[in-house]
Amino acid sequence: MTYLYLSLAIVSEVIATTALNASQGLTRVWPVAIMALGYGIAFVFLALTLKTMPVGVAYAIWSGAGIVLIAGAGWLVDRQPLDLPALIGLALIIAGISILQLFSASAGP
Repeated sequence: MTYLYLSLAIVSEVIATTALNASQGLTRVWPVAIMALGYGIAFVFLALTLKTMPVGVAYAIWSGAGIVLIAGAGWLVDRQPLDLPALIGLALIIAGISILQLFSASAGP
């Protein structure tokens, strides 16, 4: 269940951050509502994750995956370009998360 909770925290955070961008400076009601709900759900599931996973590992995965997914959402939804250095940086984040998961005893369950 730990990774399910962490996945739900990541997805909720990505939805919330995408809504934050759509809120146009917190001036549009529905995106702000989605943002608030999304961040609330994200932190609930992150808290559940922390019952069985160390905070440093959980936060590294949560934030790293969130960065990559938000960059992808910005590219898809808002047509924000990703140049070669950005793609290399995102690939390094994915590599770091993968190394953490595959080889670190700290990663937990």
